[in-house]
This record gives sequence, C-alpha cells and structure tokens, in this order.
Amino acid sequence: MSVAQPVAALASQHPVRVTRSRRRTAWLGLVAAVAVVAVFAYLPYQVYAGTTNLLINVFILMTMAIMWNLLAGYAGLVSVGQQAFIGLGAYFVLILAMHGTNPFLALPIAVIGCGVVGFPVWWVVSRLRSGYFAIATWVVASVFELLIVRFPSLGGGTGAPLPGLGGLDPTLLTAYTYWVSLAVVVLVLAASYLILRSRTGLVLTAIRDDEIGARSIGARVWRARQFVFVVAALGCGAAGGLLIISQLNVQPSSAFGVQWSAEMIFVTIIGGIGTIEGPILGTILFFILQQNLSAYGAWYLIILGLVAIAVAIWARRGLWGLIADRWHIRIFPVGYWLWAEGERRPAVRWPGRGGRPGSPVAAGADAAGSPAEPGPGDGAASGG
Repeated sequence: MSVAQPVAALASQHPVRVTRSRRRTAWLGLVAAVAVVAVFAYLPYQVYAGTTNLLINVFILMTMAIMWNLLAGYAGLVSVGQQAFIGLGAYFVLILAMHGTNPFLALPIAVIGCGVVGFPVWWVVSRLRSGYFAIATWVVASVFELLIVRFPSLGGGTGAPLPGLGGLDPTLLTAYTYWVSLAVVVLVLAASYLILRSRTGLVLTAIRDDEIGARSIGARVWRARQFVFVVAALGCGAAGGLLIISQLNVQPSSAFGVQWSAEMIFVTIIGGIGTIEGPILGTILFFILQQNLSAYGAWYLIILGLVAIAVAIWARRGLWGLIADRWHIRIFPVGYWLWAEGERRPAVRWPGRGGRPGSPVAAGADAAGSPAEPGPGDGAASGG
C-alpha cells in the first residue's frame, strides 16, 4: 500500500486546510517592508559617514550570511569556501574597472561571472557530502587565490587599488555605495524568500529534513542543490564586488580569506539556521558585539566564542528560534500551517498585549492535535 493512501484516509477523517502563516498579514508585511527600506534609503541624509560605512559592512555580511544559510540551512551543503566567490566578485569588478568600466556598472557583470563560474565548481564538488564537501570548497577557494596571485597585472600578492572612482566626492561615494549595498541585500532577501516559497523551496526543505526520503518521492535533489549553489555564488559575488567598492582596494589574502566563511557561519548559527530571519538577527548581534567589545582585544574573540557555545547548547535553533517559539512570529513565512476543520486564524496581536494565540495543528502533529517538535527552521512541515 502506498504512503498516499493512509494520508488520504486520514485527511478524509480529519479535514484540514493549509496556510502559509498563522495570521492574515501579507499586505501588512509588504507595507512594513517598503517602509523599512524607505527609512534605510533616507538614512544617508541624516547620519554621519561613519554610520553609513558601518551599515555598508552590515549589509555585505548579511548578504553573505543569507546565501550561506540558503546553502547549509536548506540544501544541506555546509560550505567553508564561499570566500571563493567573494574574492572572484571583487576581482571581476577590478578587472572591468581597469578596462574603463565604472565599478558600479561592473558589479552586475561581476555577479553574472560568479554565477557562470559556479557551474563548473558545482560539477567538481557535487559528488561530495558533509565534511568532504566543506573541505573541497575551501580547497577551491585556495586554488582561486593562488591563480589570482600569479597575475602581476592584478597586483599579485599585494593586491591593487580600484580605479574609476577617484573623481567622486568621498561623501557622495559613500552614499552611492550605501544605496547599492541596500539594494543588493533587499534583492538577496527577496530572492531567498521567493525561492523558499516556490516548488524548489519545498524540495530544499525536504532535502534538509531527509535527503533519502526526498529522493524516494522523486525530488530532483541534484538539480535543486545545483540551483542553490549557483544562487549562492551570485550572492557572494555581489558581496565581494561591494567589498572592493567600499574599500577601494583588494588583496588576495583578504578577499579569499576564510574569515568570511567563519563570520557567515557564526551569524547564521547564533541567529537561527534554516530561517530567513536568523542571519539578519545574527548579523545585527555580531556588529553590536563587535562595536562594543573590539576595544578589549582578545576578550572580544573569547566573548564571541562563549556566545556561540551558549547558543549551540541552549538554543539549538538560534535566537530567532526562541523568539518565534515564544511569540509565534514569522516575518518571512515560508513554511505551512495545517488547520483543523472549522478552526479560524487568531486575530493579529502584538507581542505582550495579552491573549494566547490560537493553536493550529502543525504538520506532523500527534493524534491529540498538539504541535510536534519543530525542526531546525521554517520547513514545509513546520509552522511558517
């Protein structure tokens, strides 16, 4: 007897309906998102250049973390070599700028170039899993760094300055870089959200939860992972291009440094892997700690390590997992809720205003209707 038969029998006995989120807040969320983007876009007129530069770095790391989370949190591809595409994105912008292209116009071309390179790299590493995959991606990044160093025209091992932006006023250049960085992180967030809401997102969630099970029901695992790997290459390439534009120079050891992967992994783990909100929260927390503790030298790294250990032990789903479980909040609902027949969605309530939200029957709930233990994120079988 197939799996579909008992599932169909259960559905006929206990009719349910499926929704993306617990509350009808789609339009409210869209309006809030537009308002937030508008506020951030207006900030360069109200804050000093130091604050703008800090936010540029926040947006760059957030872009990297969102892409790494898409790889590891959903496709199950734990990479420690995404700095390969960060470095390539930076050097593609440098090469185009050396040939007379404005660096801002060179950025989308560099992103496409990183995506093209992502296809052969995926072919090399696609047959590896777990630790072998992680080490292979690190090796690929090291190979790219060694290749770049061998070109004296690109500055060799000492790097090179970025031409084409010297005539701009520094304040205006910072503002332009900020707006482009904001546009990139918004596009990356939107792309990640749309991917996870699509059929490909269902396949990715199935792969994350049980790769063998996903294969057994006919999911195209290899193709879905290839797609995500190339998307992550595009996103990290954009981050690398922004990096050289914001710093106006590039060095191989910095652009291809493994510290980028370390920061991506850190902010994603503490924020909440397998959720879109997790990397955002993790990036904000990382820069708060950095700004307040960097003056303490080695203690800064020790405290970062203690935070990571504490989250790994007592908050396995990250800080966003704690928030989502406490207040049932999903800023980016990409999972599903199953509702019993006749059950209505709870009214929209602000956290802390009293009233316990409704108790939908989560996918995978037990016979009594209590929600099952949530997975690592907003999967297709968990509240979204």
